[in-house]
Amino acid sequence: MNPSKSDLLSRLLLNLEPWRNAAHWRIAFSGGLDSTVLLHILAHLAKFGPMPALSAIHVHHGLQPVADAWPKHCQEFCEALGVPLQVVRVQVQTGASLERAARDARYVAFSSVTQADDVLLTAQHRDDQAETLLFRLLRGAGVRGLSGMPAERPLGQGRLVRPLLDVTRAELEAYAQANQLSWIEDPSNQDHQFSRNYLRHQAMPVLTARWPQAQANMARSATHLREAQGLLDELAQIDLADANTSHEFEWLRIPSLQMTALTTLSPARQRNALSHWLQALTRLPDTDHWSGWTDLCDAAGDASPIWRLADGELHRSAGRVWWLSNQWLRTPVVSNLWHDPAQPLRLGDNGHVMFRGPAPAGPLHIRYRQGGEVLHLAERGHRDLKRLLNERAVPGFVRGRLPLLFRGEELLAVANLPGLDGNPQQGWRLHWGHAEEDQGLR
Repeated sequence: MNPSKSDLLSRLLLNLEPWRNAAHWRIAFSGGLDSTVLLHILAHLAKFGPMPALSAIHVHHGLQPVADAWPKHCQEFCEALGVPLQVVRVQVQTGASLERAARDARYVAFSSVTQADDVLLTAQHRDDQAETLLFRLLRGAGVRGLSGMPAERPLGQGRLVRPLLDVTRAELEAYAQANQLSWIEDPSNQDHQFSRNYLRHQAMPVLTARWPQAQANMARSATHLREAQGLLDELAQIDLADANTSHEFEWLRIPSLQMTALTTLSPARQRNALSHWLQALTRLPDTDHWSGWTDLCDAAGDASPIWRLADGELHRSAGRVWWLSNQWLRTPVVSNLWHDPAQPLRLGDNGHVMFRGPAPAGPLHIRYRQGGEVLHLAERGHRDLKRLLNERAVPGFVRGRLPLLFRGEELLAVANLPGLDGNPQQGWRLHWGHAEEDQGLR
């Protein structure tokens, strides 16, 4: 074995050491140079020592006629190595960026097959990392974007690992030629209308001609920025711990933060903490769109401002900021007759209601607040519902969704609000469950 090949194998094994006890290594195998070398090396190493079960997955996008021959090439290559191959066909959504749409479809497929204790291995290398940093720099990315591709991250129920980020494309080409490997050359990789191809074939050669270490230095900068992002994440966790306080509406199961804890921070720390929090909830806003957060904070105290983001909305109410998405953004059905109060009643896009204790005499139905409702309280007489909700500081976005129990035109109860949710003398309360709880009713 020549020294360069030995060095490549040693680095790969070192990078994969934390994952040696995984149940399964699954290689994302496009059939191109990079994934061909990765698969060949791992299949070779599997012959000389214990390793996790090895297989490959090829995602067929169907974007060009020539690609129809690629699954056959991948199958033959895997059969020669004795590695099982799974071919997954995906539908790529048309849109502004075909590159991004194809990538999204590919990673959805990868996520669907990655089970608990599985590791999906992809073959991005150091040159790819440099291109990623430059591409994101030109798009005005922040520290998180400029930190490049992480060496590992969660995927599906397992992990995605990139073990070749310290390996150059030239090293992979040398290995492939030394082992007489054949691989697929995707003709779209030469199309300069795609931004990454333009950077790879037009910009990078000019940069490396002037600065031979440009790609290595850019990859190193990505490492430094990734460390800086790690520190920002630690700071965000400290700030979010102060803002993630308990409150009396925990039963809503809606992500929320205390406003005061956020607004006492500097603007930069506010954005850092919120970015960290929102990352698991939505696609993050660009720099210009952060003005929505400023508007939300600066709105009058009695206002109910909303910041609309890609996958939901932030609402300010009752001293907190709340994340609303999915059914919380849809209008529930106006009225629901409750034919059998002994059984839970499903509410369109609003979960379900059920009685705890014996149901009151009917006929009963569920409505939502329209204004002017009055509730009779044994100790206080008839009280305006709006005032009762104000006294309890019920968040504004909840008020129109709170199930109200009526018998004819008489308001009997307001779900989930202690003291308003039933009749203690008769021993019943009205419970409002959420959409995810409906799974247990099936």
